[in-house]
Amino acid sequence: MTRWTSVGRTRHTAAALTAAALLVPACSAQGDANPPGDPPAATARNDAPSAALATYYSQKINWTSCREGFQCGKVNVPLDYADPGGERIQISVIRLPATGRRIGSILLNPGGPGGSGIEYARAAKTVLTPAILSRFDAVGFDPRGVGESAPVHCLTGPQLDRFIGLDGTPDTSAEVDALAAGAKEFAEGCQAKSAKLLPHVSTADAARDMDILRATLGDAGLTYLGKSYGTYLGAVYADLFPKKVRALVLDGAVDPALPPVPDVNAAQARGFQTALRSFLANCFTHTSCPFPSKDMDESQSRIAAMLKKADQTPLRNSTGDTRTIDESWATLGVVTALYDKRSWPILRVALSQAFQGDGTTLLRLADILVDRRQDGTYSNQTEANMAINCVDHPYPTTIEAYEQAAATAQKESPLFGAYVMWGSLPCKYWPVPSEGTDKPLKAEGAPPILVVGTQRDPATPYQWAQALATQLSSGVLLSYDGDGHTAYRTNSSCIDKAVDTYLINQTPPKPNTLCPKVT
Repeated sequence: MTRWTSVGRTRHTAAALTAAALLVPACSAQGDANPPGDPPAATARNDAPSAALATYYSQKINWTSCREGFQCGKVNVPLDYADPGGERIQISVIRLPATGRRIGSILLNPGGPGGSGIEYARAAKTVLTPAILSRFDAVGFDPRGVGESAPVHCLTGPQLDRFIGLDGTPDTSAEVDALAAGAKEFAEGCQAKSAKLLPHVSTADAARDMDILRATLGDAGLTYLGKSYGTYLGAVYADLFPKKVRALVLDGAVDPALPPVPDVNAAQARGFQTALRSFLANCFTHTSCPFPSKDMDESQSRIAAMLKKADQTPLRNSTGDTRTIDESWATLGVVTALYDKRSWPILRVALSQAFQGDGTTLLRLADILVDRRQDGTYSNQTEANMAINCVDHPYPTTIEAYEQAAATAQKESPLFGAYVMWGSLPCKYWPVPSEGTDKPLKAEGAPPILVVGTQRDPATPYQWAQALATQLSSGVLLSYDGDGHTAYRTNSSCIDKAVDTYLINQTPPKPNTLCPKVT
């Protein structure tokens, strides 16, 4: 869980690069499924809310039109669930009404933490198949602390530029001190600008908000698609409200039992190293590949040498801004493209340019992942990501612990290990104590929950999907022999049909179903 993203989120990287005029194919999917049959009738199996929360559960959303057939509204929730009669905050919500015989609503979360569910829902026609859009209102929301829902703020745009550009692989005590100073500045900025909100942005708080949202939408049970970190949010919801689950799809799963440092960060670094090898193997089949030797070890060493050189002599920046394209920005650009195999053609171009000293395309890639706009401003994704992670999990309290964890991760993942591990350092200085624990989530009493895992997922390793499906008392694992982050709507008709059948009919695939690789 790092300073650029935690366990990752679906960013529709290819589509975003098209918008940046980089000539990448738009993000789309094939094989729309339309499973036959009607779903079972919904049953009112929900427990009544406490008297103190009843007014929240009974509120009505005032929907207003907000372009292109979408409707927008606000939902009131307590700032502090321990004091539901106290201060309120508002959760921003958007929906695209179902086009056919409606079953109910499907809530969407793209991951992060810090990803905007409103932005994600606006892409509903690529996020969901026509079959699901016909039967469900597609509903997105910004979780508390994110985007339009009581957002956390910490740093200005120039301050975030400096923070993200800090040397993420410190080699000297001076570089460690500089990284620690930046991490401390981040934490202090959050305290200065968002002190009241920081104790109340946990995933458990967001899950409780989600149950109020479920009720205000008129759904007896929750239907949900969560990707990446969104799988953790969904699993926490199911553990808190197992009897209110209708159908949950958790795609690109997080293992809730693992501590971020060292386990999650180390596993994620290994995942990116695996994804890089998959990219290189594909690259070797193209005439535009900048690795003429077609040797795996030599090619990885060449990338490592380019990144190391950028640590001393920054790459050229032709974007028009004044940022220095050092090792951290260049590494982040590589990481961004590894999320989605549809971005591999752009990574070939970016690396070809970087080997000639030009880091412009790598920087543009990096900007996509951290949600930096062309005017130098950012969404609050990075700030929300850190704020949520730091209250959700316990983190080491000494620099020495990070140094040791980074050294170990570097041996396992030479290109990404230390970079990913040091990214969690602001949590050492966080002004709010973590109340979270890393433990298995069982959701005893929930109906079947579908966990989807991609075997060469760089951001959420396949083993995490296996672990979550095993931990959940009703977990069902659906696997995809593929590359890239998450599986649904990434060109596998097998995955799409299985997910759609489950969402509509509440019938999961057979346990351990494996969908074949799409070539």
